[in-house]
Amino acid sequence: MDAMTMPTGRRDAYEVLTAPIVVLVGHFGSGKSEIALNLAFGMRERGRDVSLVDLDVVKPYFRCRLAREELRSKGIQLVAPEGDRFYADLPIIVPQVRGALSRADNENARVIVDAGGEDQGARAFGAMSDLVDPARAELLFVVNTRRPFAGDQAGLTSMLRDVEAAARAKVTGLVANTHLMEETTPEIVRSGLAAARELSGATGIPVRFCAVLRRLLDSLGGVDCPLLPIDRHVLPPEKRSRRGPIGRPMGI
Repeated sequence: MDAMTMPTGRRDAYEVLTAPIVVLVGHFGSGKSEIALNLAFGMRERGRDVSLVDLDVVKPYFRCRLAREELRSKGIQLVAPEGDRFYADLPIIVPQVRGALSRADNENARVIVDAGGEDQGARAFGAMSDLVDPARAELLFVVNTRRPFAGDQAGLTSMLRDVEAAARAKVTGLVANTHLMEETTPEIVRSGLAAARELSGATGIPVRFCAVLRRLLDSLGGVDCPLLPIDRHVLPPEKRSRRGPIGRPMGI
């Protein structure tokens, strides 16, 4: 199954993400960066002019900017510190962010923003939220119930409201992304989607799509939700020593 293929009759996330700007927020370690990268690559494959803005100020070892060479090779503009400022944060990239968001005025353009984890990460986006027209943006809260303090509805709801306050914007959609990396099973994905739908019922915020490792797609028959196939692009630090900067074996 290639990157453009979905099982017959299944809807994908790209059908429901019609806004030119997509901002990803959520609790720490929920999987925002991998979702941002996969959306960027998927939108580019569909002919979009894509910019990916890395505002993650929380987790230096799982940032979108670690895949900068792969992004560049696909023609995707990465907005993040460069050179000896590679691990720096705001405000040095604010002018570049402004430029990327302005390009969303082009009908074919898409801008994806990885805002980082919890309210601390969302605060980076909040500092420049005045640059984003809410009518042209989706603010997606990523739900992973296998992360600390995210295992029950009270914890999820509290985090969602804290993130909204920090981002100075309302969440417009939920993303189900419950996983245990390579130990993820179809049952874990299904239970996570059920939790996201419960949160949706409590808040009135719709579930936009469910992110799932590509190898599990064929095992999720009967899931009535748009799916985003996930290919991993950023590995944990302990697995990175024998691999290249985007998680591929050295020399390949």
